[in-house]
Amino acid sequence: MARRSDGPSSEQVAIVMVGLPARGKTFLASKLVRYLRWRGYEIETFNVGDYRREHLGARQPADFFDSSNTEAVRRRDAVAQVALGDMLAWFKTGGEVGIYDATNTTRDRRKLVADQCRSAGLNTLFMESICNDEQQILDNIRATKLQLPDYDGVDDEIAIADFRARIRKYEEAYETVGDDEGSYIKYVDVGKQILVNDISGVLPGRLVSVLLNSHLGQRPIYLSRHGESTFNIEQRIGGDPPLTDRGESYATNLAEHLVDTFDEQPVVLTSTLVRTRQTASKLPWPHHMWHLLDEIDAGICDGMTYAEIAVDFEHEFKARKADKFWYRYPRGESYADVIARLEPVIFELERLRKPVVVIAHQAVLRAVYAYFKDMQPSECPHVQMPLHTVIKLTPGEYGFEEDRMAL
Repeated sequence: MARRSDGPSSEQVAIVMVGLPARGKTFLASKLVRYLRWRGYEIETFNVGDYRREHLGARQPADFFDSSNTEAVRRRDAVAQVALGDMLAWFKTGGEVGIYDATNTTRDRRKLVADQCRSAGLNTLFMESICNDEQQILDNIRATKLQLPDYDGVDDEIAIADFRARIRKYEEAYETVGDDEGSYIKYVDVGKQILVNDISGVLPGRLVSVLLNSHLGQRPIYLSRHGESTFNIEQRIGGDPPLTDRGESYATNLAEHLVDTFDEQPVVLTSTLVRTRQTASKLPWPHHMWHLLDEIDAGICDGMTYAEIAVDFEHEFKARKADKFWYRYPRGESYADVIARLEPVIFELERLRKPVVVIAHQAVLRAVYAYFKDMQPSECPHVQMPLHTVIKLTPGEYGFEEDRMAL
């Protein structure tokens, strides 16, 4: 089980997705996975649609999803049970959060799932995605459902008509989650409204925070380290040194590049340290300093080179080399600590609807990058984050696309 900087957890939570097709359930599930994995939880998704395609084949007519089609219901229930069984078995191996991604549109179906989860000793939380915006539903169908193996080689309009027919079959039996069913979070019309019931515990509270700061906007996020500093030349860590002439040139190049990029004024965030503020100073837009974006605190090693640390603090040098993620500088921070303090930054980046430019430091940007690229936290220290390079992250349906440019 993963160690987290905020302490161990005895919670094992089954998140049971609920909702009609094309309501964004899988989008929500992927967002929760990305956040919880970044915070160090052992998490896995069990998508019943994937199980259905694997066991029963992708090409199924709309009538296959009719609740009055007894044989089809039996076959779909059997596949759903396989997925649920796999999730329960996974929890026994030490999993902390399992997401059961399916429609689960009837009370009877949800009771069956919840009873088995609770019998396994799991806390159960229903996550219902409700959408009444017809344009949003159509956009979801076009963006995600037409890419499924179900419609490989099928004309788009024929596929849309078939999927809408599938939705109507589900609508005939759909029952929204009731207060008497236990803990739930309802995500309505892509976050315009969030309803909660019987929510308690650290993890469910975090999920509410994630959803409160979520939207479907497609604005890009730009990440850049500060320009070269005098400490970079001397190979010293930490400190608050100024830019070199080469670093000043990068600040100019970055400003020219970004000015040509944006049609609207972006939000610019920097740390409070001199080298990031100098890098942002050439931009024509105001920048907002945030101490949470300051570089990892090197504690008693601040201002030293790694060669000096190896001599003066041999034990610390070896300990860091053995486990770079969990190693904490004496009186300083570890990468795990950096992730914990960056949580408000992540929420802000998720909340903002304008393009964002973040000018910060290597360790900090590694942690931010790891979040948006859905990486294991332990991979943070090994992310390539070179000087004088801007990284553009553009949101897609289930992840962020990356483009790097050296300037």
